[in-house]
Amino acid sequence: MPTPAHLEPRLLRAFVTVAEELHFTRAAVRLYVAQQALSRDVRRLERELGSELFVRTTRQVTLTADGERLLPYARAVLQAQDDLLAAAGRTRPLLVDLNSPGLETPRRVLHRARELAPGQELMARYESGLTWAAGEVLAGRLDASFGRFAGLAPALRAGLDQQPVRYEPMAVVLPGDHRLASLAEVPLAALAGETVYAGAGNPRTPEWTDLARLLFAERGITLAPPAPLAVGEEEFQRVMARTRHPILVVVGFPPLPSTVLRPLVEPVPLSPVSLVWRRGLIHPALDALRRAAAAVAADEGWLRAPEEGWIPASDSVVMASR
Repeated sequence: MPTPAHLEPRLLRAFVTVAEELHFTRAAVRLYVAQQALSRDVRRLERELGSELFVRTTRQVTLTADGERLLPYARAVLQAQDDLLAAAGRTRPLLVDLNSPGLETPRRVLHRARELAPGQELMARYESGLTWAAGEVLAGRLDASFGRFAGLAPALRAGLDQQPVRYEPMAVVLPGDHRLASLAEVPLAALAGETVYAGAGNPRTPEWTDLARLLFAERGITLAPPAPLAVGEEEFQRVMARTRHPILVVVGFPPLPSTVLRPLVEPVPLSPVSLVWRRGLIHPALDALRRAAAAVAADEGWLRAPEEGWIPASDSVVMASR
């Protein structure tokens, strides 16, 4: 592969984005450019390198051997450029995953970070679960997310850093006419014999399903089997209304029509929430996000676990690392 004297970072970013998506339309959406412009940039890079980087058919896009070899070097160059711009005070937006719209903890931290760093752009994204978001963070498509760090696979944790944010009490969403709906709080023992939905089968949220499995063990609570993966709030509500299973959530979960949310007690199960980002990431907005997480946690007492709280031992170790 010949080496040109100069390569524009824009061309490398086009190449990396198409390589990650293996789809020109999706890559163009990510880069906020027309697909034709993106295709021109990729073809120009191929001409300058004197090598074909992609095999394009009507059905798919794949990397060539030269493309595979170039990809890690292109990523390194783009990361170096981001680091240089950060050092000079000129930064790209920080992409922050809030899991799902309406969740209290990540939303409040993001709002505080925007107050602390009004000159920085922090853009919200919604990836629905930390396992999925962690893969996106490691690939450079996201910068930070929130969730249960101890529930990630070791291979994912190895490339990430985390900062504990909150012991968030857990709750259950019940149909309005459920036998437990009249209670102000639901003791865990009262769920014995119930089948409770906790995202089983959702590839984006296995860390949440694992937490539920640990909580339900030896309490007579059955983990609901996988339901069709519902995309969007309306579809989720429709599927849950059909199954009528109680849903394991956190106390800050947004309301759903025709349901009630009840905190769980005796003991109070806790969802350990951390701010998670790619190891080695340098960005002034990340600094603001970390300061915001610490400030909101201190103001609200989020890192004071209740004496009657329940949390897995592995999570206690992670949350004690602050």
